[in-house]
Amino acid sequence: MTTTGMTTMEVKKINKSNVYSLIYSEKSISKQMIAQKLNMGLTTVTQNLKILEEEKLIERNGYYESTGGRKAQAIQINSNARISIGVDILKECVHIVLTNLYGQILNNITLNLKFDSSDRYFCELGTSINDFIKMNSWDKEIILGVGIAIQGIISNDGNNISYGQILDDTKLNLKDLSKYIPYNCILEHDSKAAAYVELWNHKNLKDAVVLLLNRNFGSAIIVNREVHQGINMHSGVMEHMCINPEGPLCYCGRKGCLETYCSANSLEKAAGEDLASFFKKVRKNDFHYKEIWNEYLNNLASAIRNLNVILDCNIIISGFLAPYLIQDDIDYVYEKVAASLPFPIADNFIKLSHHGELAPAIGGALIFVDKFLKTI
Repeated sequence: MTTTGMTTMEVKKINKSNVYSLIYSEKSISKQMIAQKLNMGLTTVTQNLKILEEEKLIERNGYYESTGGRKAQAIQINSNARISIGVDILKECVHIVLTNLYGQILNNITLNLKFDSSDRYFCELGTSINDFIKMNSWDKEIILGVGIAIQGIISNDGNNISYGQILDDTKLNLKDLSKYIPYNCILEHDSKAAAYVELWNHKNLKDAVVLLLNRNFGSAIIVNREVHQGINMHSGVMEHMCINPEGPLCYCGRKGCLETYCSANSLEKAAGEDLASFFKKVRKNDFHYKEIWNEYLNNLASAIRNLNVILDCNIIISGFLAPYLIQDDIDYVYEKVAASLPFPIADNFIKLSHHGELAPAIGGALIFVDKFLKTI
């Protein structure tokens, strides 16, 4: 790295950032190895370690085996030096997660809090978040912020909801929603928040479509490691892709949207019972319930087939239904997609996410973690 033309302060900041980033990526490393990997003098490394230690961003934890001479100390990130809160607001409940600087979930809770665009709801939401933080005994000073994932298209400036038919929250603004939350807050569409989780977990992921199989269907597009937003922020809302003009009525007022075929609500309606009971019968190969499940998978395969001719990329299945899917289901969908396309496709382009219904809340928290890491 060349430092020509940089001020002393700029060079110091870059050195500190490089040292921290290396420790972060290595998980555990010695001072000598830092100097070697960064081609940095030991004096400079020592100075930066001292600064980072004073800021409580790193810690020393044990020693490496000696190869002759004094044992080298193991240096690692203080992963709990900063904490981020993620919130997923749904019609019938709220998911709250608490993550550290590695994005690990330290705790989570689901509240039976029905959404209502009122001051009473905003107050109860804020109180619940504050109580959750207190319950986990975290100091307010280390809370990075609260990332709020919500069902609704967010405005370009991120300050309000431009379309929110499910929650009837169109024009709801972040200022009102967060008025009882004493931390920095950000608003994000739930499907796009779920996409951030996949980008965080898969550093080599370049392009993908994330299908959020929640109570309401959702999706997001990842292009060149960025969540695609679109001109009016509704890029990727495939839940309103029409697959049958004469199909069931969608909450948007149109007929035959993918929402009416591939949401968890539509599956539960077809099953006529709760999904936990339904899947028990499916896995026991009950003919009636297996037929309902196969019909759902056929519709999902049809949607993925249509997506594939537009975006030749990985499909990641996330959300509430994801934990119920098994490899046989993925294979079934793949075979249906492959049979309907005129050209060959990759064997493993359909993948399962592992965060289930918590994905949007986790994604909300990771927005603040990512911002913090970029400031060091």
